[in-house]
Amino acid sequence: MANAGLQLLGFILAFLGWIGTIVSTALPQWKIYSYASDNIVTAQAIYEGLWMSCVSQSTGQIQCKVFDSLLNLHSTLQATRALMVIGILLGLIAICVATVGMKCMKCLEDDEVQKMRMAVIGGVIFLISGLAVLVATAWYGNRIVQEFYDPMTPVNARYEFGHALFTGWAAASLTLLGGALLCCSCPRKTTSYPTPRPYPKPAPSSGKDYV
Repeated sequence: MANAGLQLLGFILAFLGWIGTIVSTALPQWKIYSYASDNIVTAQAIYEGLWMSCVSQSTGQIQCKVFDSLLNLHSTLQATRALMVIGILLGLIAICVATVGMKCMKCLEDDEVQKMRMAVIGGVIFLISGLAVLVATAWYGNRIVQEFYDPMTPVNARYEFGHALFTGWAAASLTLLGGALLCCSCPRKTTSYPTPRPYPKPAPSSGKDYV
């Protein structure tokens, strides 16, 4: 029962991480404009995501522009896009595989070992998905830090971490934790002992005395 609860907890955490990955990929606040310069303009907020850049006015009006050319984008942005999409697709596959291996499901009830292996395979795929998201968010965040401290970058063109980036880090952590808990449901190997050999029974006495 405890193993089933641990398995269910891992699946829920990994599923929440997968949802967070989708939200992080869709949000445009991957990096926000830094107000570190002397000329602070608070009338508008500028932020960029993986798919568009937006400007939010103090009046509440938001204007967004989708990135037109794929080849014109920075290589870091292209790699981040690819890793996030891969993480989402792997997470979807992991959900389908792990659902079959869940103890609360009626699939593969006749083969308990195969059922637990399916749960472990789903956990491994969740781990790969979480690693892809973690690499993507860390890579993108490293680029923001490098551009922020680069003396060649103009002060009015510096950005800081956005909400979507923190969401991606949290999603990666949940996915990795959930995948690790699912892997803990790996079936234990039972130690097989050799079958004891029966000792030969002594022959029954005939009841005759020999002189």
